[in-house]
Amino acid sequence: MPIIGAHVSAAGGLRKTIENAKKIGAECVQIFGASPRTYEVKMPSAEEVKKYKEELEKSGIGPVFLHAAYLVNLASPNNYIREQSIKNLAGHLQIAEMINAQGLIFHIGSGKDSSRAEAIKKTIDGMKEVLSAQGGSAKLIMENTAGGGQSIGDTAEEIGEVLKKIKSARVKVCIDTAHAFEAGMITEYSKAGVKKFLDELNKYIGFKNIAAFHINDSKTLAGSHHDRHENIGQGYIGVEGFKNLARDKRMKNMPWILEVPGFDDNGPDARNIKILKDCCR
Repeated sequence: MPIIGAHVSAAGGLRKTIENAKKIGAECVQIFGASPRTYEVKMPSAEEVKKYKEELEKSGIGPVFLHAAYLVNLASPNNYIREQSIKNLAGHLQIAEMINAQGLIFHIGSGKDSSRAEAIKKTIDGMKEVLSAQGGSAKLIMENTAGGGQSIGDTAEEIGEVLKKIKSARVKVCIDTAHAFEAGMITEYSKAGVKKFLDELNKYIGFKNIAAFHINDSKTLAGSHHDRHENIGQGYIGVEGFKNLARDKRMKNMPWILEVPGFDDNGPDARNIKILKDCCR
């Protein structure tokens, strides 16, 4: 089976994330290490990190991933945005290193009106700067996009191109099921569709380079380029689609992280986790 988990709240301190994960039955987690809505990065205290690690060790939960701030855009033609993005990612990656997280998942970005080639080059150079600024073993993890607004990373081939040009063992990939569907990387999660999709990921990215999957149903149709997550079974991917994904042997021990709205609109919940676990049986 995959390792079924979710994005959980860190409100009240890092150690609260473990309590929140236990409440919904999450086996692995994704959290914000600092505010996702500002370029400033507030570091957790040594005491907070210590208590978090103690709670994590007792819980048996893992792996843990951090998610980057929403403002980050390494491909931006705006120098201020790009410089702030590099600093912000380096700060969040430092937190990932401090708490022994697997890595930092981030949205690759958009070149706006600049050429695709220029946007990709800026992204690669920016990622190299982030890795140089923050050493250690925590990974910098690119997430695929739904493809709207000139965003980079809406195909396995393009993500693979960035990966190959960076040439760093510290760079990995996270695949979002809703984004892939909305970008048209996969148009239906049928048995044949899933095999073709995963074969393409393996061809261009390599499964050894995929750190996790974001498991989200989609509120919008395949190829819509609209990033809208839905609860498992309530969107256009559907329960059967996730069953087909779970049946592929390449999903064994793969972290599956929910980022759904929740049935009470409070984020990933026990009901979504149960539905997903049932899909894997």
